[in-house]
Amino acid sequence: MTTHKKLDRSGALSWVDHNRIYLIFVVALLVMTAFAPKFFNVFNLTTISKTAAMNACVAIGFTIVMICGHLDLSIGTVITLAGVVGLGLKKYVGYEISVPLALCSGALVGLVNGLLVTKVKISSFIVTLGTMTILQGLIYQITGGNSIALSTPDAFSVADFLGHRLIPLVTPRVLITLVLVLLFQFLLSSTRWGRNFYMVGGNKSTAWLGGIEADRQIVVAFVLSGLLAATGGVFFAMESSAATRNMGDNSLMYVLSATIIGGTAMSGGKGGVFRSFVAILALEIIYDGIILFGLGNEVKIFLAGFILAVVVLYEAYASYRHDRVVGQRSELLAELSAAGRGNRSTDAASSRG
Repeated sequence: MTTHKKLDRSGALSWVDHNRIYLIFVVALLVMTAFAPKFFNVFNLTTISKTAAMNACVAIGFTIVMICGHLDLSIGTVITLAGVVGLGLKKYVGYEISVPLALCSGALVGLVNGLLVTKVKISSFIVTLGTMTILQGLIYQITGGNSIALSTPDAFSVADFLGHRLIPLVTPRVLITLVLVLLFQFLLSSTRWGRNFYMVGGNKSTAWLGGIEADRQIVVAFVLSGLLAATGGVFFAMESSAATRNMGDNSLMYVLSATIIGGTAMSGGKGGVFRSFVAILALEIIYDGIILFGLGNEVKIFLAGFILAVVVLYEAYASYRHDRVVGQRSELLAELSAAGRGNRSTDAASSRG
């Protein structure tokens, strides 16, 4: 009986762990609705969705890279680079050309990162940290340390279109993000191409035996990360008609925290784009509530770090616990436990006889 209770409790904890991001999202929404002043209204919730849209788009590619067992620390600077390129070239060639060039710049950064990781065999942490530093210098050279702002009628019309509310909570930029999230979630979960990323992150040797070209999958993951970071950055810049040289600086820790909280394992082989998206929304709800309570930005930074630390510690504990019981069969353990109790009862009866 005790064994069955332990198994039931283990199953309940496993369910909570598997669905933790949805539980966090619901709890955050209910708490802020109940206590944060002026939280639950269409204007504020639309603001949350618009604020989360850029980082949610970036989190798609970042999640895929982490599923492959790597990190992309350059996403913040790619956001800024895309915004600077998209708006900086607009006055010369128009958005029709500047936006594709901005997206290509992000994909090119991802391609360089992927090739250095797979062909030169440098740690993705070191590669993308170096890329981040180089891009920061490049952006400063392009902008001269100044912001880029557009004040032409056509730029304002594009900004108004991207920020116009189609239905409650949804603007065109938010809609683009939702479509991308659902598309990549489907590709990862329902296609062989997407499942190959999990195989590569879970076990490269097994992936190789299965005929998967691991290096190619990793390169594709980094290209997607750069492309989607650029997508989030350029559309954010277009909606605000401005690009600053540090517009993406806060996104790295934001996206990293959300991706881990959403359940993507840093060791690779586990995670989901939609879970990262829900985590982005949950964090944005919490941050918005902090502002509505009148608390400072330092509280927001502390809370973000605290949440990330708790989740990382829990992941370390879960990994340790998994390594201890790997290969064990719960039903066999229950049978052995029952047999042991039966043997002890027989021995006791024999001794009394």
